[in-house]
Amino acid sequence: MKFIIAIIKPHKLDEVRDAIGALDISGMTVTEVRGYGRQRGHTEIYRGAEYEISYIPKLKLEIAVPDEKLDRAVDAIRETASEGKIGDGKIFVLDLEAAIRVRTGEGGESAL
Repeated sequence: MKFIIAIIKPHKLDEVRDAIGALDISGMTVTEVRGYGRQRGHTEIYRGAEYEISYIPKLKLEIAVPDEKLDRAVDAIRETASEGKIGDGKIFVLDLEAAIRVRTGEGGESAL
């Protein structure tokens, strides 16, 4: 099993969710986060004054997937979240040692 952590732009959530759902992957955790990467934030003008915005609002998606669905899931996230612009986000893939369903006690891929 693998654990995908994806940082994406907030307005791309519905597209990514639909693409992941089409792969028969159920379950995703979404967290509102703030941060920056290579773009190092940006400046905005409000009422004539310039403000530096150091941390950009993003969404962090956490998705547990079986090994055989990993490549398709990563491709789906990358293709739907990408606008071809700086700040599109990142995808991280980690090994997932165990998953346990709280309600039934099922473990492994059947808990996903």
